[in-house]
Amino acid sequence: MKIYVAVTDDAWFNYLRGLNPPPDEINFWKPGGQRLNHAVGTPWLFKLHAPKNYIVGGGYFTYSTQMPLNIAWESFEQKNGVASLGELHRSIARYRAGATFTTSIGCVVLTEPFFLEPERWIPVPEDWSPNIVAGKGYDTDDPRGAKLWQDVVMDQPRPVAPLVGEGSAYGKPQLIKPRLGQGYFRLAVTDAYNRRCAVTGERALPALEAAHIVPFADVQTHDVRNGLLLRADIHRLFDQGYVGVSAEYRFLVSKSIRAEFHNGRNYYEMHGRAISLPADAAALPDRQFLERHLATKFQG
Repeated sequence: MKIYVAVTDDAWFNYLRGLNPPPDEINFWKPGGQRLNHAVGTPWLFKLHAPKNYIVGGGYFTYSTQMPLNIAWESFEQKNGVASLGELHRSIARYRAGATFTTSIGCVVLTEPFFLEPERWIPVPEDWSPNIVAGKGYDTDDPRGAKLWQDVVMDQPRPVAPLVGEGSAYGKPQLIKPRLGQGYFRLAVTDAYNRRCAVTGERALPALEAAHIVPFADVQTHDVRNGLLLRADIHRLFDQGYVGVSAEYRFLVSKSIRAEFHNGRNYYEMHGRAISLPADAAALPDRQFLERHLATKFQG
């Protein structure tokens, strides 16, 4: 199993550790950077800046992208490790001169984060170099990586990953399937639809929202297949059943808009239009979710 040890800002770590209730997901933001291709479920461990050469917590890699600073705030709010949009902007500006609220930043979504109490902090592996700025990878097939993960498991009050197999007291580590959060959902749906409204093609990100086809409360999942990227007004109409999407991926407009509001011309012009779909087949809207929305929400 691969493990990544990331150098972590002390203030970011301390802020997140103090949140109550504890966060279910966090944004390990970067002032810039490319998308990362770690396997979903890869443990990310937090190492504080020198001279605090300790691993102090971690989480599980779920998703990576670049997103405007203001959208990162809307998606995660205080789970960015700061108290406000202005503070996030100031944090980015310390590393990127001229950064604005629409500057794109790296977003690394980590789920099920854990924060060790100081008496449980773990010294970094012996081969950790003071020249490391961003982070370093380890593998549990290597003795150093195996010991590191064993130390994490022993020092964490609750289990941090399923450990099965034979050969040691803890067995062979395996990746977990992280619980997907609302912030992940917003970013992943936005990317899946190429940052355009599935119905109108609108590209202004502040006007776009990640809509659950079936409400989260009913399905308890933030799966991208239960999502559509919609312009804000269409999202509201969708949630209230005034519009829908057929299992054939066509936009439907209820007669109730005209009956109740004596208007809706712009929406009726789009009735029957094929929606834009993700290029990745694994992100296509689930037809069962669409049919459930039509059966339980759409007003016909």
